[in-house]
Amino acid sequence: MNDNSILKIYASSTDKIGFDLLYEHLVVQAKKKGIAGVTVYRGIMGYGLSNNQIESSRFWELTEKLPVVIEMIDKTETLQAFYQFIITDLGNLPKGCLVTMHPVEIKFQKTGEK
Repeated sequence: MNDNSILKIYASSTDKIGFDLLYEHLVVQAKKKGIAGVTVYRGIMGYGLSNNQIESSRFWELTEKLPVVIEMIDKTETLQAFYQFIITDLGNLPKGCLVTMHPVEIKFQKTGEK
């Protein structure tokens, strides 16, 4: 049995929870809840079911609406609890998002010195 999972949240770089950007809000909350690791990836192009147009990175635009993926790795039960903690926030987003969770096999992990 695999005890670890990866939780991925697909959203837009402009999505907000209150006055905070969604991805910043989720990273802060994950840190507070002790999630082992979180990375946010910004896409250069993409689309989703809640938007009819393809969004892409253009160097002349100051504010870009781009896809983001918030990726978290931890014990499966820890991620399940975190998902239950954020599901109301995600459900209240005016635009859509997608959440997936998959088992992950950690092959190597070395923590650095603090």
